[in-house]
Amino acid sequence: MSELTVFKRPEALLPVTMHYCPGCTHGISHRLVAEALDELGLRERTVGVAPVGCSVLAYDYFNCDFHEASHGRAPAVATGIKRARPDLIVFTYQGDGDLASIGMAEIVHAANRGEKITVIFVNNAIYGMTGGQMAPTTMPGQVATTCPLGRDTNLAGFPIRMAELLSALVTPAFIARGSLHSPLEVVKTKALIKRAFQYQREGTCFSLVECLSTCPTNWGITPTDSLKWLEENMLPYYPLGIKKTPEGKEA
Repeated sequence: MSELTVFKRPEALLPVTMHYCPGCTHGISHRLVAEALDELGLRERTVGVAPVGCSVLAYDYFNCDFHEASHGRAPAVATGIKRARPDLIVFTYQGDGDLASIGMAEIVHAANRGEKITVIFVNNAIYGMTGGQMAPTTMPGQVATTCPLGRDTNLAGFPIRMAELLSALVTPAFIARGSLHSPLEVVKTKALIKRAFQYQREGTCFSLVECLSTCPTNWGITPTDSLKWLEENMLPYYPLGIKKTPEGKEA
């Protein structure tokens, strides 16, 4: 009887140990990107762009070419690569502090220009690598090192819904939001990521998939409780689903 392999490491991921904290869902999103690249046969011509943040070492984990970018500038670097080599598949992998704060101008203008790149946006509602400061996506009342009494919307404004913001642009794009807090939502998010890369493969449009993620370390709760906290607090404010397609349809 031959052995049946039901689960294995994607070819687009290197056989190394990741550095992420226990319960962090960066590892899940890494795998989803890798599986999409494998299944679409894109790995050999893919270039990733790593930002500054928890995922700064993504180039140690993906089995494809990678480029480092300054904080927030990944979309600008990806634009240069894609324009110079339009035959390549180019993606950025960015956290919410990187993309929605210092990189806000870069992501808005890349989307508005319709750059044919794919952006994987990991939203864990806090700055992770630098010590748990309030991010543009931090929830109202959520405690962070820079708002120990909780985010005060009278002072800091409300969390920015990046998927909705970018969807308001006139330029055709594929914009969607998934979550990594349950097996069912992980499967759905993988489908969104794969669809985003398909649009790039076909030369159709800019694409971005926002992935709601956890940060047990900086949230100050257990990995199990962080999944529940995401579901109860982030999902109502950040509704899941496809926000925009180049065809003008939701699905």
